[in-house]
Parts: sequence; structure tokens; C-alpha cells
Amino acid sequence: MDGLACSITLNTRFDAEQRRRYQDPRTIQRLLREAKTIAIVGLSTEKTKASNMVASYLQDEGYRIVPVHPKASAILGEKCYPTVADIPFPVDVVDIFRPAHEVPEIVEQAIANGARAVWMQLRIVHLEAADRAIEAGLFAIVDRCIKMEHGRYGGQLHWAGMNTEVVTSRKRST
Repeated sequence: MDGLACSITLNTRFDAEQRRRYQDPRTIQRLLREAKTIAIVGLSTEKTKASNMVASYLQDEGYRIVPVHPKASAILGEKCYPTVADIPFPVDVVDIFRPAHEVPEIVEQAIANGARAVWMQLRIVHLEAADRAIEAGLFAIVDRCIKMEHGRYGGQLHWAGMNTEVVTSRKRST
């Protein structure tokens, strides 16, 4: 994940300043490189749902997944917690798969948990909550898929035929 940092501007609603603040490639790469534990708020028990596929991928890539689901007891072999506030240990990233109107409360819980970052998945945008996280010392990524970003900077998406806008002459490590 040490490739040339770039900014994918296709299909974005953000202007240049917002992309710098909420989608900075170097911040994304740093989080993906340093994070070990990722709480996934809204992790579905259904294997065909995006949140479950993302969590499964991240688990396969070596991250510890902490499911946040109000009714399930375990997902992907990991104990579930009803809310981020119920997680009894700090997590590195709180990845959000919930509607935008629920994000401010989740951000407050992430701050109280001691999380390093909040990550709002594709099409989940709440800039005021992102700003609150940043003011509290957290990183905030908005309107990006953590799985896609991991694949993009790890080289996996290029091999699947997707233009990652990452230019490198290095051969993919196996």
C-alpha cells in the first residue's frame, strides 16, 4: 500500500477541498496499513449483503472484525455488540453501513470508544458528523468503500480489470 497517492475523482459529489478533507489518499493508506481492529456498524447476517461481503474480505485480509448489530449474537465467527458504545475495548476504525441520519450518534460513540477513525461507506455522507470526528482528533473518511480502497492500494482491483488510478511499475506481490 505504498503506491503513488492519487485521488479518484470519477463519480464523486465532492469538490477538491472536500476530497482533500474527507478522502485523502495518504490518510486512507495510513489507516489501512495501521489499523488492526475494525468495528462494522450495520454488519448484516446475510452473506449476500455488501456489509457482510466487506467484513468477510477484511477478515480474510487479516483485520479483526467487530460486528455491531442490535440483535445478532455473532457474525462471521465474531461476537456482536448492539452499539459501538457497548464495545468494551478501543477499535481502530468504525466503518459505518447505516443511513446518514444515524451517523452523528455513531460518531459520538466512536469518539467515546477511543477509535482512531470513522469511515462512512459509499453514498453515506454526513459532513457535520465527519467534522465532529475530525475536531475530536479522529480521521474521517466519507463516501468511500473500505474494501475497494484496500483492493485499490493493494493492487487487487487492477488485476480485476478496474482502473484504480494508481500508477506503479512494481509487480504485484503474492
